[in-house]
Amino acid sequence: MRPRLSLSSRLALLFAGCTAVVSLFAGVLFGRASEVHFVELDQQLMESRLSVLRDTLQGANTLERFTQRLPALRQHLGQQPDLTVRVRGPDGHLWFDSSPGLPPQLPVSPGLGSLQINGIDYRVLNPSSDTQNTPRLTLLLDITHHQHFLQRMQRLIWMTVGLSALATAILGAWAARSGLRPLRRMSAIAASVSADSLNARLPQQQMPAELAELASAFNAMLERLDDSFQRLSAFSADIAHELRTPLSNLLTHTQVTLTRPRSIDDYRETLHSNLEELQWMAQLVNDMLYLAKADHGLLTPRREPLDLGREVDALLEFYALLAEDSQIALTREGSGQIAGDRSMLRRALSNLLDNALRFTPGGGAIKVLIEETASHVRISIANTGAGIAAQLLPRLFDRFYRADPARREGSSEHAGLGLAITQSIIRAHGGQIRCESQDGMTRFVIELPSRT
Repeated sequence: MRPRLSLSSRLALLFAGCTAVVSLFAGVLFGRASEVHFVELDQQLMESRLSVLRDTLQGANTLERFTQRLPALRQHLGQQPDLTVRVRGPDGHLWFDSSPGLPPQLPVSPGLGSLQINGIDYRVLNPSSDTQNTPRLTLLLDITHHQHFLQRMQRLIWMTVGLSALATAILGAWAARSGLRPLRRMSAIAASVSADSLNARLPQQQMPAELAELASAFNAMLERLDDSFQRLSAFSADIAHELRTPLSNLLTHTQVTLTRPRSIDDYRETLHSNLEELQWMAQLVNDMLYLAKADHGLLTPRREPLDLGREVDALLEFYALLAEDSQIALTREGSGQIAGDRSMLRRALSNLLDNALRFTPGGGAIKVLIEETASHVRISIANTGAGIAAQLLPRLFDRFYRADPARREGSSEHAGLGLAITQSIIRAHGGQIRCESQDGMTRFVIELPSRT
């Protein structure tokens, strides 16, 4: 398998290619401009010399008269070693060649052209203003030195293209390697991340602007992983802690019962005690499975029209006797319509009402307020009693979490999963839940989408 080029090599080759293309394009333009410039200079020079030759040959419309002007023509051409002239009579016969090596046929079309004779480059000019009674002139200007200059310039252009591409490749590789140093640092930190080093973070302040967003996302990912790992570790410890007490009770009751023979009633009493512990453990396992399904998005609530006023009234009726024993007033105001799963929402609201009853002192009150807007329905369950510190509110929905020792139960009846299950149910319905506690009032607020 062919090895892949590194990003630094790709950038270096890209820089070199771009530089070569730009240099070549600039060189071609410069060469073309130089060639056009030389043509213009040659044309100006030849036209000026043509004017002098015409003055010299003025009136020489016969061979005899041309022969009389020939010494003056030769004297003038002697002062112009790079100029060659062919003169033909008005009838087209050859009268004179300043150079014996000219071919019999030369371009006759009017204007400026190019020609190579015996390895020498010439610029050829055929005037278009000649009349039938004047000699016909053809001027040839030696431009070999121009061609040599253009050839040297082309070689220089190619050399410049090659050297600039090589220099750019080297500098581009160095610049790319220096610019990608934050990526290598990021790769090293990512390679060093493990369960014991999830607190590693990328230094965002040292990152270039293009990588700052990536570094921020990477740090946010590490923070989420660290938080999830800490929660998982705490969760595992909490499970072990919660299961240790009932298991210890089961072992103790069973060992004590087996120390000596006992009556059937004693065995029956021990089995009933063990059954209570086993039922609590079974409920704990069921709740954990329920939360696991919620974590993996497997809770799929049914969508049926619900009248929240009726559902809350049914739950308040169920808890009426418990509230009456503690002289707690239960009230409900407002109503609303949503589409949701009746059993799941009853479980969520029941958890909140049960929680409120346990922490509302005698003579207190629990009030359920339902408000409906165009976009959502808000359910507020408020109870009087000792408040919850503001720093503890974000953790209320953590599994196995109790707000403080004063609000913990002394038995294993409540494992601290009720609020976590309630939050999972509300989120499965596309809603949100939060807790507010101040001025001797604790309030759980649920927001659910309205029925459409």
